Amino acid sequence: MVLVVALSLGVTTLALLQSLVVPALGRIEDQLGISPSAAGWVLTANLLAAAVLTPVLGRLGDLRGERPVILAILAVVSLGTLLAIVTESLPLLLVARVLQGASYGLFPLSISVLRRELPKTRLSVAMAVVSSTLAVGGVVGLVATGLLTGDDGDYRHAFWVGLAVTLASLALSAWLLPHSPGTASGRIDWWGAAVLGLGLVLLLLPLSQGPTWGWASPGTIGCLAGSVVVLAGWVVLQRRTAQPLVRPSMLTDRRTVVPNLAGLMTGIALFASFLAVLQHVQSPPEITGYGFGATVLESAVVYLLPGGIAGIVVAPFAGRLVGRFGALPTLMAGAAMGVVGFGMLAGLRAEPWQVIVAGLLTQLSVTIAYASLPALVVQAVHEDETGVANAVNSIARAVGQALGSTVAVTLIAATLDPGTGLPRAIAVTLVALVGAVASAVVVAVAVLGLRSGPGRRQGPPADVEETTAGAGEWSPVSGLR
Repeated sequence: MVLVVALSLGVTTLALLQSLVVPALGRIEDQLGISPSAAGWVLTANLLAAAVLTPVLGRLGDLRGERPVILAILAVVSLGTLLAIVTESLPLLLVARVLQGASYGLFPLSISVLRRELPKTRLSVAMAVVSSTLAVGGVVGLVATGLLTGDDGDYRHAFWVGLAVTLASLALSAWLLPHSPGTASGRIDWWGAAVLGLGLVLLLLPLSQGPTWGWASPGTIGCLAGSVVVLAGWVVLQRRTAQPLVRPSMLTDRRTVVPNLAGLMTGIALFASFLAVLQHVQSPPEITGYGFGATVLESAVVYLLPGGIAGIVVAPFAGRLVGRFGALPTLMAGAAMGVVGFGMLAGLRAEPWQVIVAGLLTQLSVTIAYASLPALVVQAVHEDETGVANAVNSIARAVGQALGSTVAVTLIAATLDPGTGLPRAIAVTLVALVGAVASAVVVAVAVLGLRSGPGRRQGPPADVEETTAGAGEWSPVSGLR
């Protein structure tokens, strides 16, 4: 239990540092005297660093053992967060955000620790609890920013929370993480890591900066085209490398394609939920004709916090559902809940309680999806590939979050009322529909996975196929040693 707590705190650090700057971007613009496009790099730098570092860190954990890599990540993130607190320079703040990007490696490494240390009977619940903190931690970050910065506070105050959580995680991890050797042999494919990082940077740059650059600009089109070429070249390189960073067949195996596609769509749904709720409740009704005129603090505490609290409560039950019925049915049920929640946001949001319920459903949908995805990944790969396989899934979720944020911002900007300069009500509807479509795709992916027949029972290659003790039925963590 204490091991799960330690790992959950580390993953909370990742989600917290990712989300706490979102509502503070306006304050960063004002305090540093920079433009909105420059402030957007505070998010982009973190995301680009994560794309480059996550697969390497996952592979390092497989090769050298998770404990030293996790401790090193937390130390680097602590330094980055301290730099974010003390600096008054945008370039140094971007350096801080790059250092914080290493935190994305905590999740795949945490799943590797759980797979190695826990018996099969406890693995589903443990992975669900740790994974759910990705969604819950995001809400905590938004609430912390609302509490500490309000509408005119110093944006650096929120980073103090991030530093405290990171240092607590570092201390707890140093105390509790087991000393275990790596499960994989060989070396790191540095060329493969460099090419993959370049391809992901070229993909994520236009996704995050597209609204500023313009979707038809040479920079956007050039980066997207370049990402296609580089990532295709990376696949060819991996096929010709004796010890690749990512086994090529892992990328096309149905058992990994399903969770990666579901992770991409769930990432879209996560930010569609946050931005749709925040846009609606913060809109002044006397000007826009909709919304509740909520402050940043009210938005976070009243409309987002209930979903975060519910996620903490639901995560262990979601893990038990995964162990009892399988990850795909659990994933499908959670995504269906998301379709309902986004449907409410799209057409039933006149009263505060309606928005609270809708936000609760959409956040629980993400929590349940995140509880299901690690089980699907673990089922599909060898133990010595757990870190890098979950790193790939983490990248898929990160790309989805960037895409969801960009699409939402683009839709909101496209619906501005010339008279008020504020978005029309249709903006919230469109963002909610994006989330509904993303959730519906997750349902479809889960259904296709369930219909694929006996392949559902396959464990990872060379693993022993067993059912979870005491369950008597197939489980997504069957076949683990």
